[in-house]
Amino acid sequence: MFSFNHQSYPYANTRNATYAKNGMVATSQPLASQAGLDILKQGGNAIDAAIATAACLTVVEPTSNGIGGDAFALVWTKGELHGLNGSGRSPKSISIDAVKEAGHEEIPKYGWIPVTVPGAPGTWAELSNKFGKLPLTKVLKPAITYASEGFPVSPTLSRFWGRTYNVFKKELKDDVFTNWFDTFAPRGRAPQTGEIWSSLDHAETLQAIADSNAESFYKGKLADRIASFSKENGGYLTSGDLAEFEAEWVTPINVTYRGYDVWEIPPNGQGIIALQALNILKGFKFAEKESADTYHKQIEAIKLAFADGHKHVTEENCMTCTTSDLLSEDYGELRRKLIGVEALLPEAGEPSLSGTVYLAAADNEGNMVSFIQSNYMGFGSGLVVPGTGIALQNRGHNFSMDPNHVNALAGGKRTYHTIIPGFLTKGEKPIGPFGVMGGFMQPQGHVQVVMNTIDFGLNPQAALDAPRWQWMKEKTVEVENRFQHHLATGLAEKGHDVRIALEPNSFGRGQIIWRDPDSGVLIGGTESRTDGTVAAW
Repeated sequence: MFSFNHQSYPYANTRNATYAKNGMVATSQPLASQAGLDILKQGGNAIDAAIATAACLTVVEPTSNGIGGDAFALVWTKGELHGLNGSGRSPKSISIDAVKEAGHEEIPKYGWIPVTVPGAPGTWAELSNKFGKLPLTKVLKPAITYASEGFPVSPTLSRFWGRTYNVFKKELKDDVFTNWFDTFAPRGRAPQTGEIWSSLDHAETLQAIADSNAESFYKGKLADRIASFSKENGGYLTSGDLAEFEAEWVTPINVTYRGYDVWEIPPNGQGIIALQALNILKGFKFAEKESADTYHKQIEAIKLAFADGHKHVTEENCMTCTTSDLLSEDYGELRRKLIGVEALLPEAGEPSLSGTVYLAAADNEGNMVSFIQSNYMGFGSGLVVPGTGIALQNRGHNFSMDPNHVNALAGGKRTYHTIIPGFLTKGEKPIGPFGVMGGFMQPQGHVQVVMNTIDFGLNPQAALDAPRWQWMKEKTVEVENRFQHHLATGLAEKGHDVRIALEPNSFGRGQIIWRDPDSGVLIGGTESRTDGTVAAW
């Protein structure tokens, strides 16, 4: 497979990668990883383990995802890669005019306006129906148990929870937000590290989803509660919007990068941005990782890809160009020629003319899953459906209020979506799932871990532990405080506005599982910037 480079880099106080044979689950929360592994040991496959882990994460990491969020998945099974788009649509009754009539020139972060149909429960059910071995009642049991009996809050989770509580306490004054505080701050504050938090409402909702195979969420009692809460408070979401939701099986998109195929979900997701950046970068040769020139070219490529993504990407049938246009060899070469020795201000081209959680799971049958799930911006809209524990997402905040933009707000539409699962193959063989969650950091994280692996031979743990950079806007780039000073200086000399971040919170949180195609051995890495762990068997 890869010739991993095990040398000790000057920045790296890296853990060793994890090796196993029978199964592996990598997430940002140890309890969730163990829940997925337990399902494997009970006879489930990697798909069952991924669903169990995802459901568990809605309980043990509610700062990043929830039952009321969206999900995407890439599933390798029986020699084929499948894509599942579990993002929900905007309510049919919403429009740019309706938002302006409500007194907003921009889409707000909180409240009913940015709420879109939650896709996560339907995604779990669809995965289970198509590829799972165990019933959803068994697969969701660990999550239900943690929600009803409680779990001790981990350090990173406590820190993010506290920050969100302070923001919400200041900004969410209306009575419609009371349920959030009752659910997630029942003691009048965020739970502290080691403190037990539970939610019986959350447990009962998960049980209803398990018993009905998610039917209750979209056409049953849970759907009625969501729709009633919306109607009572002037929301746009209706029972009809919920009833029409279907997770959609899609054909994954890819680029070939130095003999490997890198796969993403097609738009409306932003995975195409990572692929476009790699399509640009493959035309360069990189002699070493720790070089200002290497980082410069990576940053310039991602800037160009984002410029195109922000102009062209939305729901695929609404795009004015195709994914093939954006990922073509000719267009990649045209964009590559724009990269010089100095930082540029990115502009979109015309290709037709020339708060998220990520998990990876694998089993000993050859199945592998790349899965990502989010409420967006942490806890999402700030709305919790009374008596359910369902925190509703605010994914609609990404719509544009410009009626001429391809991603313009409209009823019944999927917006540009930040969450993206990744997958790597070589020839006809799977290498495995990877992902880096964190808003617009995600495609940037994908590019960095792919290059760390393929170009520089780092094992999964070292590939994740390496210091990261993040393009912010124009010529502004943030780097982690572990980023070597002489490299930051070298970037500044090339015209980048380099800013050193004091904390690693904004640089994403990733997981990787590779499978050696010869021995079948699984090799995993988990995020050192959070409470991540690899549960292995």
